[in-house]
Amino acid sequence: MYVYTEFDQALVDERVAQFRDQTQRFLSGTLSEDEFRPLRLQNGLYVQRYAPMLRIAVPYGVLNSKQIRKIASISQTYDRGYAHISTRQNIQLNWPALENVPDILAELATVQMHAIQTSGNCIRNTTTDQFAGRIQGEVADPRPTCEIIRQWSTFHPEFAFLPRKFKIAVSALNEIDRAATAFHDIGVYLVKKTDVVKRIADYKIRLEAAKQALASADVNGDQEEQQAQYDAVLHSFLNVDLVEQALNDEPSEWGYQIMAGGGLGRTPIIGSIIREFLPREDLIAYLEAVLRVYNLHGRRDNKYKARIKILVKALTPAVFASKAEAEFNQIRAELKVPSDLYAKMEKNFSLPAYQALPDLDFTETLKANPVFANWYRINTHPNKTPGYRIVNISLKRAGIAPGDATSEELDLIADLADKYSFGELRSTHEQNIVLADVEQSKLFELWETLTQYNLARAHIGFLTDIICCPGGDFCSLANAKSIPISEAISRRYEDLDTVYNLGHLDLNISGCMNACGHHHVGHIGILGVDKKGDEFYQISLGGNAGHDSSLGDILGPSFGADEVADIVEEILNTYLDNRQTINDETERFIDTYRRIGLAPFKERVYAK
Repeated sequence: MYVYTEFDQALVDERVAQFRDQTQRFLSGTLSEDEFRPLRLQNGLYVQRYAPMLRIAVPYGVLNSKQIRKIASISQTYDRGYAHISTRQNIQLNWPALENVPDILAELATVQMHAIQTSGNCIRNTTTDQFAGRIQGEVADPRPTCEIIRQWSTFHPEFAFLPRKFKIAVSALNEIDRAATAFHDIGVYLVKKTDVVKRIADYKIRLEAAKQALASADVNGDQEEQQAQYDAVLHSFLNVDLVEQALNDEPSEWGYQIMAGGGLGRTPIIGSIIREFLPREDLIAYLEAVLRVYNLHGRRDNKYKARIKILVKALTPAVFASKAEAEFNQIRAELKVPSDLYAKMEKNFSLPAYQALPDLDFTETLKANPVFANWYRINTHPNKTPGYRIVNISLKRAGIAPGDATSEELDLIADLADKYSFGELRSTHEQNIVLADVEQSKLFELWETLTQYNLARAHIGFLTDIICCPGGDFCSLANAKSIPISEAISRRYEDLDTVYNLGHLDLNISGCMNACGHHHVGHIGILGVDKKGDEFYQISLGGNAGHDSSLGDILGPSFGADEVADIVEEILNTYLDNRQTINDETERFIDTYRRIGLAPFKERVYAK
């Protein structure tokens, strides 16, 4: 993982001293609330329903055991003995006293951590796949790219007060996207040049076919329809000539595809591709250009229309892209990423000191222990290095808020990281923890330890692996509580055989339209709404955060809190009644929904 230089450490230490002075001036009355607000937000400090909340940065989700022990110690000393993993891979403390926050930040600085730019209208924590650098099929390890973006965006003077917050994600796999990249202000995709060349060839074939169909439209009498189809194909790939030149400019085998204008919240939008291929040396210049266009043209008069997604939609992706290109051409020469920087960054993320080990045959072990077998198949993932495997530690337990871990559990996880995974761990978008480098021969003893401490529930990617925001139990913005709804569903589906029968399924819960629980992209999404002071819940179906991204469709009128678990059960029963099995492959919930649509679910749920 990236290790601070002396400059990095001095910068963080200086910020701690600066914020200590600002906090003291606020507490003494020298700074007003309005003056202090942007200062505390730039240091990750929110005012929540009952107490301040401090959000600690975890760049692209990578931590070491020393850092997680420090979080455990801080949570025990300054908070209520637990911490929360957020959907942006950060860590939150829900009960710090304002006067103690400078001391917390000082302690974090001793282990190369901070809370800088985890809130406020600035560039937030860059996120990526929690398995980054450890799985087959990546175009390249995305973490060096994330670190380059982090260093560029931290304390960037031009982008400290944007129209609204700004989030960037990086994806490096064609097969799966575990970072919800399409729903970010900017999505950065690592792409192979050969794949882009194929897309260009396919585009030209489709465009020629559409052109010929349009030319013969008068004969067929469908000119308007053919013109619309031609226009759709024409605009499906922006600036072909520019992209072909960019491919020639990139000496390596890969570069970037850039998407902009994605986001959830009050107006959920799937991002649009604005650059099909970008040479690696131009990454920072192009990101800077996009931010400058947004900073100049983004709305500041209405915070609900201030995100870049509103601007991209209003201008159209093509017009926004043209403005970004114009700005990019002005600054491109002066903001080249140095040719040796990628190599330097890659050294920060070299593989650990693996032993030369063979992959083990677990056939007999799995037969002998079905519970371990479920955990192995569901909570572990192949590591690209023979003899090792990636382990997911579930933080979704009935009776405990999703994503929460006590200080004792954090200390335990740190010990396990030291013992089994070279002292490194990852926080995930799904609010869990990953040990990425576990020897296969030690999986069983690790599972036994996790089982002893209620951290081995084998349901990663299934119904009860629920993404859930803190909701009305903590957040001052929430319309309704999220955690009790998650608890009710988890209790309803405690039986794992029932959960497994439902197959892979994403259920996400948000307490308000800000969508911190990503309800828009859950296969089943639940949104808390306020009705004259009472808490109700709106349900949506069919969302998906992966490469085949989609926004959920609202099922209908909302439900009372005591009805939600029953309604979810009716939805799942409708799925079970309608799913198909073809060639021994059972249809997933999302595929059944896309095939049969909303109507059967709506009819079942609202039947009288």
